[in-house]
Amino acid sequence: MSDDFEDVLHAVGPRLRALRRARGLTLAELAVTTGVSESTLSRLESGQRRATLELLLPLARAYRVPLDDLVGAPPTGDPRIHLTPIHRHGMTFVPLSRRPGGMQAYKMIIPGDGPREPDHRSHDGCEWLYVLHGQLRLVLGEHDLVLPAGEAAEFDTTLPHWLGSADGNPVELLILFGQHGERAHLRARAAARRR
Repeated sequence: MSDDFEDVLHAVGPRLRALRRARGLTLAELAVTTGVSESTLSRLESGQRRATLELLLPLARAYRVPLDDLVGAPPTGDPRIHLTPIHRHGMTFVPLSRRPGGMQAYKMIIPGDGPREPDHRSHDGCEWLYVLHGQLRLVLGEHDLVLPAGEAAEFDTTLPHWLGSADGNPVELLILFGQHGERAHLRARAAARRR
């Protein structure tokens, strides 16, 4: 095994300990969150236990950081994100970020021939959106709004909501989605109520 590889492995424990302390967590709290025993976490941080993927994945999720950050992986030199569209509920989502947990960015494409009747959904999180092209119909709780290109909205996704085309033509959006407490902190002027 090369000396560089050994150096990376030896640095994992102190890096994990520093991250846990910076987050103000005890080993017991982290054990509950990750499902990894307190003694294993302690041995991992002290260097008495070698880091494995099975141990690092739950820690990366708990800390909401990329796995590369936990091990101090060298930069790959290629910052490109390989876009793989996701098709869901008749819409196309193109992931624009690859950070596990935390704020996620997507380009969303709503076809013009999609459903006209709102199908309200709700889930944990906060969503910020910006209309790139077209006319978005946003039904949020009792509000029924039309947002043209250039307008933005931010809302708690636990409120029943629906996104669709306002005029039957395709709509393209930029969306930032995060868990509660992670907001874009950008406020748009109030949109006119749909008539």
